[in-house]
Amino acid sequence: MDGPWLPQDAAGILLVSADPYLQEEAQRIVAAAGGNLRTAVDVSAAIHGWDSAAVVLVGSDIRELPPRRRAPTVLLGRASDGDGLWRLATALGAERVAVLPEAAAWLAEHLSMSGSPDPGGMVVGVVGGCGGAGVTTTAIWLAQAAAEQGISTMLIDGDRWGGGLELAVTADDIPGLRWPDFSETRGSIDPSQFRDSLPMAGGFAYLSWPGTREPVQSPDAGAVAAVMDAARRGFELILVDIGRSGEAIRTLAWDCDRMLLLATAHLASAVAAGRVLNELPPVDVRLMVRGSSTTSVDAALIAESLDLPLAGLIPEIKGVAVGTELGRLLELGRRKSVSRFANAVLEMNGAAQ
Repeated sequence: MDGPWLPQDAAGILLVSADPYLQEEAQRIVAAAGGNLRTAVDVSAAIHGWDSAAVVLVGSDIRELPPRRRAPTVLLGRASDGDGLWRLATALGAERVAVLPEAAAWLAEHLSMSGSPDPGGMVVGVVGGCGGAGVTTTAIWLAQAAAEQGISTMLIDGDRWGGGLELAVTADDIPGLRWPDFSETRGSIDPSQFRDSLPMAGGFAYLSWPGTREPVQSPDAGAVAAVMDAARRGFELILVDIGRSGEAIRTLAWDCDRMLLLATAHLASAVAAGRVLNELPPVDVRLMVRGSSTTSVDAALIAESLDLPLAGLIPEIKGVAVGTELGRLLELGRRKSVSRFANAVLEMNGAAQ
């Protein structure tokens, strides 16, 4: 098919909101996406047609869903809603969150792609349940293993306060775009151009915050959404190193199809991981545990306490700390124990076919 896919007129897009601002913004955005919008001011008025709609948009003024209806596709809100918007999204089970007007361009693109026969690549978030769990190391090893299997893979640095993922990937200064280069991005990004603009190492592309001390300009919500859409359309697998950043959990985590929660095999780590789990969006979450000869809590017991499937045990490799400092994690990733671990995790999560 030539041109972007457009939502089918018969099914249309349903907005549930009595907020005049959200109604006006949604009408404008849906028109730009080439779709038809039906508006209901409350849940009772939306029951008829809820399940038949191609996309269900719910405003932040809606606090509950009709019984036995699917979760909304996107929760719409304003910047003034603050963190409460993300808590509401979790409570409603919304698949995505759009803060308007910043995310207007992303929402138009999302609506134009919704229902497409090619939904794009899988986005997997890697998040730390505690400090020292090895999120960046694990994300790099998973990206490396996926690339070695021939999977088109991208690794995204989701923590702008983490010092720059690129420093752990390689010691070389590889040309390509970093996050600040997308600070002025508006609208959609061509996935082929996006893919070609990124630095490559270990067979995978990556998008990092600069590993420097100079101040940088951060992309706004609309630019981040455009980057994530281009990544999904340009790669088969996108791994997002979320770390323990609350900012990334409230934003990038909502673009993830699945999440890997990392913890160490200690009681305090299990408790901390449980708190982080409560903040994650309603997607498939699996646990990975980093252990050692001095750990005191069994990994299976931690998984049971969190009611999560155990995706794998992160191997203890001597020299990881030094390798991270020197940009040599890819060298360590070639070890058999790391390859076995990473390939098993990818297979369990459906990334390896």
